[in-house]
Amino acid sequence: MATIDGLPPLREVIRAHDLVAKKQLGQNFLLDLNLTAKIARQAGDLSGCDVLEVGPGPGGLTRGLLAEGARRVLAVEKDARCLPALAEIQAAYPGKLDVINGDALEVDVLAHLTPPIRVVANLPYNVGTELLIRWLTPANWPPFWESLTLMFQKEVAERIVAKPKGDHYGRLALLAQWRCEAKIVLHLPPEAFTPAPKVHSAVVHLTRLPGPRFPADEKILSRITAMAFNQRRKMLRSSLKGLGPDIEARLEAAGIAPTARAEEISLEGFCALAREMAK
Repeated sequence: MATIDGLPPLREVIRAHDLVAKKQLGQNFLLDLNLTAKIARQAGDLSGCDVLEVGPGPGGLTRGLLAEGARRVLAVEKDARCLPALAEIQAAYPGKLDVINGDALEVDVLAHLTPPIRVVANLPYNVGTELLIRWLTPANWPPFWESLTLMFQKEVAERIVAKPKGDHYGRLALLAQWRCEAKIVLHLPPEAFTPAPKVHSAVVHLTRLPGPRFPADEKILSRITAMAFNQRRKMLRSSLKGLGPDIEARLEAAGIAPTARAEEISLEGFCALAREMAK
């Protein structure tokens, strides 16, 4: 397979460094460099941006990002076995790639990045959703990133972009869409990866908005949606009764039927209820 740079094909890199994907680290390696470059392009023009990549593994997406012109890439990799392969990429792109051997849940990435910043990653399956939620719920908005271009299992991707009354609609959709534009931009079959996972994957692109689509207190909104979707098949007057004895009146004041269920309520409706509960 032709490469997008002067470095060896990824299969050779993996063989040379004896890199076998570890299930406990949620690893699945992308070996098609044309595909990794295509994923990088979904993030837009990277020439004026620092890019945060989590879980680069042998560096397939890293090479895609650099080949597509990223100003600089910060790659956070927990698996020390991958560091020699990433060092070869550093040598091919002097001053363009910084690598941190650490846990992305613990590393202070902002100490190593210069705005504007975009996040592009084939996230390890076992920490992907937790990282996304952290990036969507910073202490202050707007967040440090301009956009997130992330690969997930297809089911998780569908939960991020879901609309009301769908099977995948829930807290993750509300969290993502409250302050972002979210869309699926690529679908990938299992055979695109080594080892091939049992599920399909998808790339989601999220672009931050200047502020929320609808005003609401984040903590109140989070509590309401947690209670509502933890018992998603129950009527809201039942699932939210812990919010107070007047919950039916509050729901009606927010324009929501007390007999409605969580999956029937739009983001705007939940925000209206959060404002009502804040009174």
